[in-house]
Order: sequence, then structure tokens, then C-alpha cells
Amino acid sequence: MRETVTIKIEEPQYSVVTGMTFSQVDAWFGHTRRDLKMDLIYPEDSGKLYPCIVWICGGAWVQMDKSAHLAYLAGLARQGFVVASVEYRTSNEGPYPMQLIDIKSGIRYLRAHSERFRIDPEHFGVMGESAGGYLTAMAALANDPAFDVGSYTEYSSKVQAACPWYPPTDVSGFPYESPQAAATSPESLMLGMNVMLQKEEALKACPVSFVTKDAPPFMILHGIDDQTVPFEQGEILHDKLEEAGCDVKLIAIEGADHADKQFFQKETWQRIADFFHEKLG
Repeated sequence: MRETVTIKIEEPQYSVVTGMTFSQVDAWFGHTRRDLKMDLIYPEDSGKLYPCIVWICGGAWVQMDKSAHLAYLAGLARQGFVVASVEYRTSNEGPYPMQLIDIKSGIRYLRAHSERFRIDPEHFGVMGESAGGYLTAMAALANDPAFDVGSYTEYSSKVQAACPWYPPTDVSGFPYESPQAAATSPESLMLGMNVMLQKEEALKACPVSFVTKDAPPFMILHGIDDQTVPFEQGEILHDKLEEAGCDVKLIAIEGADHADKQFFQKETWQRIADFFHEKLG
């Protein structure tokens, strides 16, 4: 049996680049250098430019895997985005603001190579989960030039929309049984201080401390039953942004714990795509 068909071309072909180096950083106590890498999904389309969404993996700032959610990120890309998953150094390699510096380096790299990867340099979104949600909020809110370190500093690291999932937003308010317990917490290890004993200093490194009326649009996703990052953490950031007159929406997911399956359903990802289409064009 033979069948001849005519197939209408309605969308571009998408390509995936894995393990692409975007920065080199100090390693092994400053004696060596290592590559920071990203995975990138982009359209082979010479006819137009696409908004870019930067994904930031979670893992308590202790572990991260930029490729863990490529299946979902590919689906998002095929809705009309360039999607990049960016590596950052974990807390055993150094404290804040090292992790934020790495994310901003990735954003600048993408802007510098926007023509090659069909990116619209004026329309960047950022999204991440848990520790990556914290970095998402910080990347969107913390625009001090001191965080732009390394290559391509002639390019901006600002983003135009943010979608943090279950983000720690005020670690100074986390409930700890004792200062000893707080000392070994992921938050203390990342910030390089005991967040229970140094609450004022810890607060200075939290997203809620960087909210201004100029913040980009936010959509915050948080499970109401989150046992790792309390739901109130999402509420705090939402309320702070709303008080400043910013464009913000909190999606409270019933019955969802931390990183629960509700976040990986088609309905959730369609909400995400709709948000970025609306805010990034």
C-alpha cells in the first residue's frame, strides 16, 4: 500500500543542545576552573524571534540537575518559546550570591547569542522550583549591578516575567526547633549564616526584600499542603508584590505537597504557557 500526502508546514523544527558551556567559574578552592552548562531547546526558524524562558532546577541549593525536566520543558518550548535550563553552583561550592550570579550569567549569555538561537532579547521569562523558585524570584527582583559578574556584562540580565514554584521568599521566618537545627538547614548553608540567629542579615538576601513597584509580572505556584516550604512563603511574596502595585497572581494548588504531581499535569503547564504568552507576547 502506498499513500501520498501533503503536509502543511505550520510550526518550525525544534533542536536540542545539551551541555552547552555558558560560563567558566573558579573550582577546587580557586585553583582550577570549571564550565557551567545549560540545556537549550530552540526553533530552527529564520523568520521570527521567540520569547525565552529560563528554567532553574531545585534541590535545596545542595543538588541540581539541569536535564531532569527536559520532557516538560520540551512541551513548553513547542508552544512557541526558546527554553533554557541553566546550571548554577550549589551551596557546597560557595554561598549566596554565587548562585544568583550564575543564573544572571546564563541570561546574559543567551541575550548575547540571541540571534543564533532565535531569541527575542526583549522578552525573557524565568521559572524554577523550590531553591530554583527562590532564584527565580531573585533573578526577577534583584537588579543590583553587583550581581552581574563575569562575561557579557554589556548585556542585561533583567527578565520581563517570573513564575516561581513553591519558593522560599523569607527564610528568616522559617520555623526551626533550635539554632543548632537552623545551622544545618539548606537556607543557612546557602546564605553562609545561621538564619535563626542572624535574621536581619538573612532577610536582606530574601526576595521579599527586593520588591519594588518596578517588578515584572509574577505568577507564583504553591501547594497548600507543602510540608517543605510552607504555603505562607508564597503568600508573603504575593502580598508584598500586590502591596507595591505589581502584576502578581498566586495559584494555590489544593492537596499539593512540595514538588507534588499536580505541578506536572497538562493543566498546570498550560497555565504556565498562557502566562508567559500573555506577559512576553
